Amino acid sequence: MKQEQLDEIEQLESDARESYPYLVSDEKSSTMRSVEPAEGPSVAEVTEAVGVTPPWVHFVAGGIGGMVGAVATCPLDVVKTRLQSDMYTKAYNRLPKSHNPIVQAYQHFSETFSLIKGLYVQEGPRALFKGLGPNLVGVIPARSINFFTYGATKHFIQQHTDNPEATWVHLLSGINAGFVTSTATNPIWLIKTRLQLDKSTARQYKSSWECLTSVIKNEGFTALYKGLSASYLGGVESTLQWVLYERMRLFIHKRSIERHGLSGANKTMSDHVFEWAARSGAAGAAKFIASLITYPHEVVRTRLRQAPLENGKPKYTGLIQCFRLVIKEEGLASMYGGLTPHLLRTVPNSIIMFGTWELVVRLLS
Repeated sequence: MKQEQLDEIEQLESDARESYPYLVSDEKSSTMRSVEPAEGPSVAEVTEAVGVTPPWVHFVAGGIGGMVGAVATCPLDVVKTRLQSDMYTKAYNRLPKSHNPIVQAYQHFSETFSLIKGLYVQEGPRALFKGLGPNLVGVIPARSINFFTYGATKHFIQQHTDNPEATWVHLLSGINAGFVTSTATNPIWLIKTRLQLDKSTARQYKSSWECLTSVIKNEGFTALYKGLSASYLGGVESTLQWVLYERMRLFIHKRSIERHGLSGANKTMSDHVFEWAARSGAAGAAKFIASLITYPHEVVRTRLRQAPLENGKPKYTGLIQCFRLVIKEEGLASMYGGLTPHLLRTVPNSIIMFGTWELVVRLLS
């Protein structure tokens, strides 16, 4: 077989089986390999020939993956939220910090787990899972909507372009998924933030429902969308993660073809497990890079949702004003408050979430 034909077959398989948003089952993949590359079928024709996983499977799998990751990393989420808030940041910043970046990184790491221990001792084990209820209520639909919207958008764009694996395809798909997800779930994240900032010694809200009714009664319905502008800005992070993840996953798939050929007939169970772990690790690596680049929006979003008062008036009135005021009063370093627990939470959370998502997809398919 000519090299040009081999390259075209590889591209078709990559489009429809690996990079295509609705994963194609291994049992049907042989159908695609019987397609003659000279005929030049479209991505849609190849996908129809081999069959696809129904969209509802990705909706369900995304929700399950998000739920498992959220439960496993909830204590770190509580610590991260508190370190992003000005109520806790002031006390945290009083602790002496080394000027050596390596020593400082170690200090942040050890202090994060010290805060978790202190939270457990002072407020009890239940404090480690504050906000888990609304977090799950938000995570499950948020991840379901995100995975479903991303896949559907990508599928639509791929059917109308000659270069279905271009970076801009993943970019537009990620932007749309982030916009839809943020708009639909912002009220839930606001309630979660308020509950995590609520001290047990002087508790203001007894439940998620009480927090919801109190916000609507005292601040109005529109208050449920405080921090939405920062959430849209945060869509940059999820978009960047999707783009990086797609590139890494395509690279893993090509390496697999180089080692085992197009059929993959000689793959062992350990090969499958290794590739699954590599794809899950790619999700964590993509999240790590995206978080480092876009983290300041997390702090601004928390401050806007926290809605502190100053002289009886809201201290933060908008996205830009909040950015400027926080940097002016607390310095640029404050824009990275809680970064260590954030990374300790989001990186393994992404690994768990994407790994679970893929397993559930294959199980339900």
